[in-house]
Amino acid sequence: MTHQDELPENRLRKELPAEVPAQAGAPEQNAEERPEPALTGRQRLVAGLWPPRFTRAQLVVALLLFGLGFGLAIQVASNSDSDSALRGARQEDLVRILDELDNRTQRLEDEKQGLDKQRQELENSSDQAEEARRQTAEKEKQLGILAGTVAAQGPGITVTVEDTKGTVQADMLLDAIQELRAAGAEAIQVNGVRVVAGTYLTDSGKSVEVDGNKINAPYRFKVIGKPQDLEPALNIPGGVVQTFEKEQATVTVERSDKIVVDALRAAKQPDYARSSSQ
Repeated sequence: MTHQDELPENRLRKELPAEVPAQAGAPEQNAEERPEPALTGRQRLVAGLWPPRFTRAQLVVALLLFGLGFGLAIQVASNSDSDSALRGARQEDLVRILDELDNRTQRLEDEKQGLDKQRQELENSSDQAEEARRQTAEKEKQLGILAGTVAAQGPGITVTVEDTKGTVQADMLLDAIQELRAAGAEAIQVNGVRVVAGTYLTDSGKSVEVDGNKINAPYRFKVIGKPQDLEPALNIPGGVVQTFEKEQATVTVERSDKIVVDALRAAKQPDYARSSSQ
C-alpha cells in the first residue's frame, strides 16, 4: 500500500457505492400511468357504429326490406318496358290502339242500351207474359250460339296462320282467341272445332289440341263479329300478328260479309247445378 492510498479522502471514495444507472423502462412505466385523452363526439360515434352489431330481429327486417325493394324494382322495370313500348310506337299505331279502346267502349255502351231496351219493353208491354216468353226465346238462341249448340252466320273475318317451321304453340293460339273475344267476337271455330267458354288448348308434339281434338297447321279461325273491330285488334303493336311473325309464321286476315260457323257442341247437362226456380 502506498502512501497516497492511505490518505483520508481516498478511503472515503472507496467506501461510497458506485452510481446506479438509470433503468430504461422507467419512462415507459410513467407513460402508461398517464390518463388516456378524452374521445371526441365523432370518435365515439364511429366507435359505436363499427364494427356493426346485428340482432336476429334486425336481420329479419333487413331481409324483408330487401325483398320488398327487389319486387318494387321489378314492377317499375316492367312498367317502364310497357311505357317505352308505347313511347316508341308510331303515330298510326297509337291511333289504332286508341280506336280499339273506343270500339270496346262503344260495344259495352251498345250492350247496356240493349239491356235497357229489353227492360223497358217488358215493363211497358200490355201482355208481359208473352213479352217475357219472346225475350226468353231470343235469349235462348243467343245462349245457344255462345254455348256452341246451334250454328251461326254473319259478318266477320277468316284468320289463317301458316306455320311451316312448327313454332306456333297452343298458348299463342289461345292468345289469338282471347284477343278476338275481347274485340267482340260472337262465335269462333278453329279447324272445325267450336270454341266455347270452357275451351282449352294444349301442345301435342308439333300439333295443337283444342278440347282434346288434334288440329294441324295451317290454323284457320272463322270468326263472326264486326270486321272493323276484329281485324285492328289483331294488328295492334305487340299483338297477335306480330307475335306470330316473330315465330316466322305467316298470318292472313280476310273480311267477309258472311261467315258460317257450323261446328257444334253437344249440350252438356250439369251434374249438380239446377235452376233456382225449380
